[in-house]
Amino acid sequence: MRRRQIAISVMMCGAWILLAACSSPSSAEPASSASAPEASAAAATSPSASTSATAGNFDSCSVVTQAEAANALGQSVTPGVLGNATVEGGLACVFYGPSAPTPRDPDVAQADSVRVVVVHGLNALTWYQDYKSKVSAQSVTGYGDQAYYDGYASLSVLKGDYYLRIAVAPAGAPPSLAAEKQLAATILPKL
Repeated sequence: MRRRQIAISVMMCGAWILLAACSSPSSAEPASSASAPEASAAAATSPSASTSATAGNFDSCSVVTQAEAANALGQSVTPGVLGNATVEGGLACVFYGPSAPTPRDPDVAQADSVRVVVVHGLNALTWYQDYKSKVSAQSVTGYGDQAYYDGYASLSVLKGDYYLRIAVAPAGAPPSLAAEKQLAATILPKL
């Protein structure tokens, strides 16, 4: 049984690393219709290219409490820490459970953690659609204006000009869509 848990944890970490590696951490906007170099150049020179959730004096940690993250993971978690969100171009708020691997890097998705990202503003729809085009999106109803599960790790929700992405990754178990939905229902009224 212990070997199976370790194998599942290794596979989960591998999937998270693959997801992070396939993302573009350095561009401020996804390359939707322009070529990658053109999009990166435009993002680097555009003053409106900032898509982090810090616009409007809040960040991703301001929409989720430590208690809410602990409830989603089903155990105690550390206080939230900010890290880069490579898929959304914003800032992730990451809470770690007691079995989270070390070192803990909030820029990299890890097992036994809750990761919440909110992108607010004009680029929310662009980031939502960009990630949706890269995964096997499964439509989810009843959350925001539209939502999808990426097929293996996270729930993405679009509500007005907010893009919310939640990943609940228990240690030794697959990501929990049920927990992600529960946390989304808690966060969405705050947006």
